[in-house]
Formats: sequence, C-alpha cells, structure tokens
Amino acid sequence: MISVKEAKDLISQHITALNPISIDLAKASGHVLAAEVYAKYDIPAFSQSSMDGYAIKFADHEQELTLIGEMAAGTATTITIQNGQTSRIFTGAPLPEGADTVVMQEKITRKDEKITLQDSNLKLGLNVRDKGSEIKAGALAMEKGNLLSPAAIGFLAGIGINKVSVYPMPKISIIVTGKELQQPGKTLEFGQVYESNSYSLSAALKYEGIEQIVVYEADDDLEILKKVLETAIESSDVVLLTGGVSVGDYDFVIEAATHCGIKQIFHKVKQKPGKPLFFGTKDQKLIFGLPGNPSSVLSCYYNYVLPSVKTLSHKSNSVIEVQAALTHPYSKAAGLTHFLKGKYENGLVTPLSAQESYRLSSFAQANCLICLDEIQEQFKKSNILTVMILPD
Repeated sequence: MISVKEAKDLISQHITALNPISIDLAKASGHVLAAEVYAKYDIPAFSQSSMDGYAIKFADHEQELTLIGEMAAGTATTITIQNGQTSRIFTGAPLPEGADTVVMQEKITRKDEKITLQDSNLKLGLNVRDKGSEIKAGALAMEKGNLLSPAAIGFLAGIGINKVSVYPMPKISIIVTGKELQQPGKTLEFGQVYESNSYSLSAALKYEGIEQIVVYEADDDLEILKKVLETAIESSDVVLLTGGVSVGDYDFVIEAATHCGIKQIFHKVKQKPGKPLFFGTKDQKLIFGLPGNPSSVLSCYYNYVLPSVKTLSHKSNSVIEVQAALTHPYSKAAGLTHFLKGKYENGLVTPLSAQESYRLSSFAQANCLICLDEIQEQFKKSNILTVMILPD
C-alpha cells in the first residue's frame, strides 16, 4: 500500500489538460479559455448617450438652444447639430455629429422648440460613452486561463465574439458492478441493496458542470466486465468503476483492467474509508477503481477523482482545504489516514456520527471531510486539523 500523499502525487503525474476545442460562446459557460481573445472592433463602435436627454455642444450650454430632431437607439442615420442647436437623444443612441455632451432630460426647460439648460454641474463629455471606451480594436479582451463566468460570457458577446477556444469538460463513464444491486423504486429482494453510487457520482459531476456522463451496469462476471470496460474506455476520458476492486472471489476489476491493457499505477492506499482504491491509465485515459461502499466512493471522489477532473478541464480544485480546531477528542488506530465526515463552522470542526463506510446518512449532512494523520492515534479537543470543505 502507498500513502495518501503518494497516491495523489502519482495521479497528478499522469494527468494533463485535455486538448483545446473551439465552441460557440453560448455553450462556453463554465469552461476555461485556452487562448487569448482580442477585440475585433472599438466598443462602443461610436460615441453614444448613457441616458435619455439632449445632445449639445458644451460650448453652447449657457444659451437657449433650438431643438432639431432626435436620435434613438438603433438608428441607422445621424443628424448634425450646429452652434445653438440641440437634439433629443435616448439611452444607447449615437451622438449627433457636432455634439459632445448630453444633458439629462430632467435638467432642461422646454418651450415649444426652445431648450434652456438648468444643470450647474454640467461638464464637457458628461453622460457620453466615448467610442472604444469599453475596449479598443486589437486590444487584449481576455487572457488564456480565465474561467468563462456569466459576466465573462456577456462581456465577450458584447464585443462581438461568437466562438472561443476552451479546454473541454471530460467525458465520464461510470461502471457499477455487483449482482446484489437493485434500482431505486423497485422492490428489494432478499440479499439485494439499492444502487446509489451512480446517483451520487453523477450528481457530483453534474454539479461541476460535466454533462457527458454514461452509466453502465456490469454483473460480477469477468467477461461481461471486460466488454463493458473496453466500451467505456473507448468513449471516455475518465472511467469510474464502483465495487469489485478488492480481492474477493467476485472482485474482477483488477483482472479486467489488465486484460483491457490498462497500466496499473497503484492499487490500495493507506486510508479509511477507501483502502482498495485502484488507479490506472490507458492512452491518457484515467481509470479509477472505487470501492463499492457508498461513503468510500464519495471520499475517494473528493480526494482523487474531482481534482483529476478539474485538471483535465484546466480548472482549480473546488475542494478547499482549511485548518480547523477539533470540538471534542477522537481516537483511531495508527497506520491509515482517516477521512471523517464532519461539520465545519467558524473555524471549528465536529466529526459526525455514522462514520461507517456503508452509511451515507452522515455524508448527506456533512460539509467537510476531516483528515486524520496516518500515524497519530489520539486527537485532543482544540487540536488543529486539516479539513476539506466540500462544494456546497
């Protein structure tokens, strides 16, 4: 067996970001830019009004002005104002030729076609969005490595970008093994348990913006598992197997992986839960053999799978590590790193009940995993521990 740190280091050595792809901007939310984006045009493409009002020459602001025409947003033609003239203008509309300032409509007195200004704070260029004030043509709009947030998507759309180069989200296959599994909603027969691992894993992956997920079922049969595994590897960037990864008579994951040409990087980690964890690669595809117990599956997911998936799409890990004080004593045997389901709040962390690997009730209430050192046995109240804050 290897340590948790060794396992994480080995995984990171075998992962690189997926090759960039070009996609429509409308589908790029949540992706990371794989190339710089440069502006093609001055934005705004013309000087425009930032509010409803009257366009004037600032030099004329102390005299009565004659109203000529109006400029609305989206107008395809312009007008020209001469000295002593003004034009009605609306938010987003181009400034008339000759105008350099906009007066708010609340700051004027109008009598027929004559306008008198009543704005003592008026300044040259007030209420005008200058051409190119958002960005100049040819300027760097967004750097490679930026996450395309809703605001980033809106900004790029607003400067005329419709396609971007991004790191893709990985395609994931989940293979659920075990003859004893029954689907939720169906009646449990003697010896059966409800299958939950594909549900929790799919939900966790979708939470991270990954939509290309395929779930396979495979009985505890070597030939069936080999065929399913070959299919999954062919169509996926990451394959997650649950169950069948230990050394029992019906545990065929390791043998099937060998048959499919998967290079074993490690098998078994000094941790609880999740000791039988398997990791291998084939043609830059990542294969994780996760234990079958539901709590083990999620503990391994947050420790190993999620960071790997994030690396593939060039993102930062969404699990954050903090230091927290333990609220009451805890003891364990030496030799394994323990990951306890816990509750973190205001710098304090409390282990929850029901820590057994088959139980998810406590995981459903947890907002963190408490990391207990492999060697240490006794943990006192107020001891400072590393805590993994789970995505909420």
